[in-house]
Amino acid sequence: MANQIPEEIIDDIRKSNDIVDVIGEYIQLKKQGRNYFGLCPFHGEKTPSFSVTQEKQIFHCFGCGKGGNVVTFVMEMESFSFFEAIRYLAERSGVNLPENSISSNENSSLSQENQQSLSAYEWLTKLYHHLLRYTKDGKEGYKYFKDRGIDDETIDAFQLGFAPNVKDFTAKFLEKKGFHQQILVKSGLLSLQQDNTVTDRFRGRVIFPIRNHLGKTVAFGGRTIHNQEPKYLNSSESELFQKGRTLYNFDLAKRHIRKTNEAVLFEGYMDVISAYQADVKNVVATLGTALTESQAKLLKRYVDTVIICYDADRAGIEATYKAANILQDAGCSVKIANLQNGNDPDSFIQEKGADAFRNEVIEASDTFITFYMRYVKKDFNLSIEGDRIQYIEKVLRKLATIDSSVERELYLKELSTEYNLTMETLLNEISKYRQEIGQTGSQKDNREKERYTSKVNNYYQKRKLHPAFYNAEKQLLAYMLQDRTITDRVQEKLGIGFNLEEHQVIATHLYAYYEEGNPPDISLFVEKLTDPKYKQLVTEIAMLPLNSEVSDKEINDYLKMITTETGEKASIKQLKHEQRLAEQQNDPLKAAQIAMQIVELQKKVKFPNG
Repeated sequence: MANQIPEEIIDDIRKSNDIVDVIGEYIQLKKQGRNYFGLCPFHGEKTPSFSVTQEKQIFHCFGCGKGGNVVTFVMEMESFSFFEAIRYLAERSGVNLPENSISSNENSSLSQENQQSLSAYEWLTKLYHHLLRYTKDGKEGYKYFKDRGIDDETIDAFQLGFAPNVKDFTAKFLEKKGFHQQILVKSGLLSLQQDNTVTDRFRGRVIFPIRNHLGKTVAFGGRTIHNQEPKYLNSSESELFQKGRTLYNFDLAKRHIRKTNEAVLFEGYMDVISAYQADVKNVVATLGTALTESQAKLLKRYVDTVIICYDADRAGIEATYKAANILQDAGCSVKIANLQNGNDPDSFIQEKGADAFRNEVIEASDTFITFYMRYVKKDFNLSIEGDRIQYIEKVLRKLATIDSSVERELYLKELSTEYNLTMETLLNEISKYRQEIGQTGSQKDNREKERYTSKVNNYYQKRKLHPAFYNAEKQLLAYMLQDRTITDRVQEKLGIGFNLEEHQVIATHLYAYYEEGNPPDISLFVEKLTDPKYKQLVTEIAMLPLNSEVSDKEINDYLKMITTETGEKASIKQLKHEQRLAEQQNDPLKAAQIAMQIVELQKKVKFPNG
């Protein structure tokens, strides 16, 4: 199968997809020294231990141990087969694959049923969009969007569509394409009636394709333009679509979110579409449900700051408060868009225009604390002295959780001015609250910085506990991975005489790799390894800190440690054989003397410098 795509094309695809750019589409990476760090997408963590090196085009997590190159990452992240990962990266970078090199069904990690569902959604997305834009059957749907101020370019960008109000239109269309009704019902495209007939679930509705992060339609949202109930209707949940784990427009918004380092969160499709058309493109929405922890964690992987832009009515304000707390728990910084007087984002844009929305709503967003102070006021009658005291105390407790002394003082001055209190009084109160919750000064910031590097430091500290030969073998292999001359020297002096079996395997592969004429390219070498265990081990070794120029003495020292260990192990093995012979010959004194020699040698092996 691997021969279906020439190796030089696979190499071109790998080189055309910079690992920092690709991984940066999944998680937020920050440069620290020569490498990039972020939260590992493969296991839960609150401080970064996931490292990416642009120079070597590999990644490694110091927490869970996963590692590899750009192809490995995509396979792990998307549960892709090798061929699916190559196809995805080829499409991403514009590299053309040979015709018929990969069958769309063969080598797929998706079940046949899920492939059928994706295919059906793809056909219907195109059909419904075509009907809306170019036929009489879609005229009323087209008019609906035009009346809502949506232009043709935006309609095309979101592939908006219309499902004709005909009971069996979709069923007949997909039947002609060879799809089975059972799969279409299960995927939420058709509705099964009590008489076992099927009908189009979305008939008579304008269609909002819901895409996954790869841009594949996995569900539809449909809005009635007649008198149907409910007003909005989503596809039923399936393996491919879970509302609580999906964000509307995430695929289009990703690059804009990374660019601005902010995401704007809405409640509805039309809010997103109107904002996108207004050139606010880092926009996503929940899918008819409250924000979930999974959605918040997804946003945190990509961005530091989320601006919540929900309706400014009472229900929207309550939803804003709940969403803000979920986002903060996920580690996001939260801002609240400046929508007032019961407005919703879409109507604001239609009434006041794109510039006003950007400048007066998004750019003028409040901090969460400003919103919080306004939000909690509704629970108190501030004309009553007792309520005023309770309100101020509640706000002070919230302010006590802020680590920035500048930010705290800013809000304290607002309270001081509004309620005629001295700053000294407020500072004393907040100091008391901060002591209660164990936060003083920048202690929390310092703890975060310490945690940021502790996993990496702990990882290298553990290495020091290994015998000297163990670390010598790893260091030597690290140099061999980036220098063929060193590899040739080690092959001549040591061959595969490493003490650890996994190091023997890596060395054997590395000798063969160089003998085939390959360059010292760690990412390419990882690509040629088939065992995931060795891919991870090689990336772990490749991440070791090395001297820019290695001396002959350093290499000789490593070789000496390794060969000394090998020789002593051989001596121990021979002595154990002699000990067994002495025991068989009923010579306990000789056996005991040999045992003492074995103990001494074992001490030298365990503590070679001791």
